[in-house]
Formats: sequence, C-alpha cells, structure tokens
Amino acid sequence: MKEQLIALLKSMIGCIRDLGPIILVIAFFQAAVLRQAIPNFENILIGIFLVLLGLTLFIHGLKIGLFPVGESMAYAFAKKGSVFWLLIFAFALGFTTTIAEPALIAVADKAAEVAAEGNVISDNLEVRERYAQWLRIDVAFSVGFAIVLGVFRILKGWPIHYFIIAGYILVVILTALAPKEIIGIAYDSGGVTTSTVTVPLVAALGVGLASSIKGRNPMVDGFGLIAFASLMPMIFVMVYGIITPLLFD
Repeated sequence: MKEQLIALLKSMIGCIRDLGPIILVIAFFQAAVLRQAIPNFENILIGIFLVLLGLTLFIHGLKIGLFPVGESMAYAFAKKGSVFWLLIFAFALGFTTTIAEPALIAVADKAAEVAAEGNVISDNLEVRERYAQWLRIDVAFSVGFAIVLGVFRILKGWPIHYFIIAGYILVVILTALAPKEIIGIAYDSGGVTTSTVTVPLVAALGVGLASSIKGRNPMVDGFGLIAFASLMPMIFVMVYGIITPLLFD
C-alpha cells in the first residue's frame, strides 16, 4: 500500500511538472500581454486541480494496468504461436481504442459540419451524422490496419524505414489527388489517433512482442507502431475524401 501511494505521488509530481509550463504561459500572456484579470479565477483553480487529479489517476492507471496487460498479452500470443489471433488482437486493439477517442469524435463532427457548409455533402442532419460516423470508422479501421502491419513487421524483422518512406510517398501522391477540403482533416486525423489510451497500449504491445521473440531487440523492433498509427489515417482519410461523392451523392 505504501509503495502504491509513493508511486501515485510520483505520478502527481510528474503531472505538475508537465502542466506547469502550460499554466505559466497562459498566466504570463494574460497578465503581461493582454493585461486583464483572469475571469472566474476560483473556478479555474478548481478546474486545474481536477485536471491534475484526473490526469494523475489516469497516468497511474496506465502504468499499473494497461501497460502490463498489453505486454503480457503480446507475450502470451507470441508464446502460443498463433499469428492469426495475434493479428486479430492487434486490429481489435487499434480499432476499438481509436473509434472511442473523444478527439476523433470532435474532429469527425466538425468535419461533417464544414463539409455541409462547403456543399461537399448535403446539409441534412442525417447525412452529416452518416458522414461523421463513416469518417470515424475509416480512421479506426486505418489504425487497426496500421497496428496489424506493424506487428507483422516485428514478426518478420523487416526494417521500419522502408514502410515509413513508402507511406509518406503515398501521402504526397494522394495529397495531389484528394479534394482540398479533406486534406487538412486527413493530416489532423493522424494526430488525433495518437491518444493517451492508444499510445500506451500500442507501445506496450510492440515492446512485449519484440521482447518475447528470440532475435528481436525491443529498442529496435519494439517501437514504431505509433508511426504507423499516425501515417495510415492520413492515407485512408484522403481515399475517403476521393470516394465521398460516390457515397453521399
């Protein structure tokens, strides 16, 4: 119990260190540049405390729960020798953690709203909801596919830079072909997928898998899945933008 409290306190100190610069920057510009009193100061203090407490519990929960689960499951699948179920698990992990990501929900809803205003799709509530839903599914599927590809790369021991170079070449080509309205959304979708839930689980999966396979180096082979998870959504969303007129005509 004492060790858990010490670990929780260390997590809180780390969160204070991470949030501190953000708070200082906001306070500096509010006082020195805008020269205005901070409105609802008491409420802001309460909010900062709640954010700090929630972030501390969340990070601590990742360390004691999700990281060990990801590593142990990857190790168990590798020892069992079932590549099929390992890849199914990798896809399910990427898909489910992404489709439930609040940032992706917000981006998809805003993208549907802007698409309707730009006459890309009909300004109908049902059409906008369908557009946003399919955009979320598209991004989630791309992350699932990316994790499968990354896991398969670890199993085979292939160098990661070949995949990354080829992927970004494809991104450049699709950028020239995709509608201009979707390009910014595609690039942003690569960022929203690397969330505080997806990253720890995927990183734990990669490191656990590389550690359990003879001849693999966790530092060399265990990392890189997050790069795939950021790259693939850009490709899939731009393809989604190209075929949107066929789906929502």
